[in-house]
Amino acid sequence: MANASSHSMPAERVCDYPRPPLVELVEGVVTVSIGGECIATTDHYLRVCETYHPPTIYLPPTAFKAGSLHPSEGRASFCEWKGVASYWSLSRSDGSDLRARAGWSYAKPTASFALLAGWISLYPGLVDHCSLDGEEVSPQPGSFYGGWITSSVIGPFKGDPNHPELI
Repeated sequence: MANASSHSMPAERVCDYPRPPLVELVEGVVTVSIGGECIATTDHYLRVCETYHPPTIYLPPTAFKAGSLHPSEGRASFCEWKGVASYWSLSRSDGSDLRARAGWSYAKPTASFALLAGWISLYPGLVDHCSLDGEEVSPQPGSFYGGWITSSVIGPFKGDPNHPELI
């Protein structure tokens, strides 16, 4: 596993990220909170880096507290690289403070992204607190993409209304 602490990593320009995306297993601490409760924590994660996207972080299902993950109703989505994604709603462990379709996963990703199978990502903007190695994460602009922005990631990013050329 690579060590990708956001505090010791050199700056990364997302325009230099590859296409198709890179997926890597990383040692690092991730925490996610809703309503004052830490609903997920892990010391390792999968990081997907794609051109003009801040990294998307995927957590193992075991990172989530019992009662905080709920399969979501509604339409699946399709990624040209990863395949069909299904969605999750997230909440406090008692089921309160539900955040509809705040996360997603790939049950059967394409062969190139097999590492992602069953791991769960989430939209940082739909939870109260999201951190990567102790640094508060900012959400990727817009409501479609789920990238995690830290101080080591340099844009511009897809979804930013100031950069409509990034489709």
